[in-house]
Amino acid sequence: MNRLWVRLSLAFVAVVLAVILIVGATIRLTAAKDSRPDLQTLGLTQEEIEAIELLEGSETLERVSLRASREIFPVAVTVVTIITGTAAIIAGVWMSRRLTKPLDSLQDAARAIGDNDLSFRVDISGTEEMVEVGTAFNQMADQLQQSETLRRNLLADVAHELRHPVHILQGNLQAILDDVYPLEKAEIARLFDQTRHLSVLVNDLHLLTQAEARQLPLHKQAVDMGALVKETAVTFRSSAAENKVKLQVELLGAMPTVHVDADRMRQIVNNLLTNGLRHTPADGQILVSVEQIDATLQICIKDSGSGIAAADLPHLFDRFYRTDSARSRDQGGAGLGLAIVRVIVEAHGGGVTAVSDGIGQGSTFTLWLPI
Repeated sequence: MNRLWVRLSLAFVAVVLAVILIVGATIRLTAAKDSRPDLQTLGLTQEEIEAIELLEGSETLERVSLRASREIFPVAVTVVTIITGTAAIIAGVWMSRRLTKPLDSLQDAARAIGDNDLSFRVDISGTEEMVEVGTAFNQMADQLQQSETLRRNLLADVAHELRHPVHILQGNLQAILDDVYPLEKAEIARLFDQTRHLSVLVNDLHLLTQAEARQLPLHKQAVDMGALVKETAVTFRSSAAENKVKLQVELLGAMPTVHVDADRMRQIVNNLLTNGLRHTPADGQILVSVEQIDATLQICIKDSGSGIAAADLPHLFDRFYRTDSARSRDQGGAGLGLAIVRVIVEAHGGGVTAVSDGIGQGSTFTLWLPI
């Protein structure tokens, strides 16, 4: 009784019964109106009654036909009404089932999603409204499946990243306990580097989690981004010189002040320059430009490095993504630097993009912040 198709069917039946009752009542009223009243009750004399009956007995063929039609009409209407009503009830039940069938499919899909079968999709068919609902449901299922895939990949990547330094720490400490390695400062320094790597990894993951939950604390203040970029770039000049890479900073036009978290901005520029130096070979060049474009401040970091394949561009800002899977952690990092850039910039209401003409053609990272 709580099924929608049953309720729709009963509604159709109720409408048909109401129509039948109305038609029946109309027929009865019409028959009563057309019937001859009892002459005895009208107070007529016997001679007048006999005269009227004589006149009625002499009615024409046309009047006989009309009277017969009036007598047959109610029967015909009743038969037609019953047939039509039965057909309407059958059609109503069929239409109700047809209307509710997509809802049944949607219910099955919802149960499947609830049972963690995120690959289940509904067939998009039916009325325009049902098509819209089915499309929205499938889009939701796609997002859930993508989120679940990202979650599983994240857990696998975190476990993979943690396993490496923990394995080194455990192995080296065990070797020291077994007197395989002497307890020297050099060995302690190597172990300390691994703990530092773990600390950086945990802090980066915590930052990403906060940013994606929109809980990243930002201490905004008026900042001269041109000066901030130049100061940050200065700290990379020695590394650039060692790698024989030319690092240049250009401030194009007047530099407006921007309300941002200065420490987070330094972290962004630091990550982008680290990424640029990592992928730019000797005799290469990194050009950093800062300028105001309309109501935004744009920072562009262009390098002449190894470039980025077209297939990698959409995933550059994903967690733990490395364009070269064979690259070691020491050479390629944990794959969180660009993901951190993205979440920090977006937390400030800005955006970041990366473009490249392909392998060996260098790359350009552009971020913008609202002024």
